[in-house]
Amino acid sequence: MPNPKIEQFKKVLKMDPQDETMWFGLGKAYMGDANWEDAISALDQCIAVKPSYSAAFYALAQSLQRQGTLDRCLEVCNEGIQVATTNRDLLVIKQLEELKQTLVS
Repeated sequence: MPNPKIEQFKKVLKMDPQDETMWFGLGKAYMGDANWEDAISALDQCIAVKPSYSAAFYALAQSLQRQGTLDRCLEVCNEGIQVATTNRDLLVIKQLEELKQTLVS
């Protein structure tokens, strides 16, 4: 049975495919279902729509890590840290730094 949250996000995105918060919500819903491939796709789209969305970088990096795509995960961490630094989003910087440490240690 399809996740009702996912179906709602998809419905809204059909009306407004430029809504970054809906892409983020869809990505997080897929993460909740451990559907990493679709989560990555939705979060990539979120960042494409709004490249300064710091939290999307962290969610994307988490999904990539769980999928086992570690090289790209490291790239997303580095890019996300730059975006979050520009935004002065200290929590996301901290989260991405911690995730990055698990990749390089």
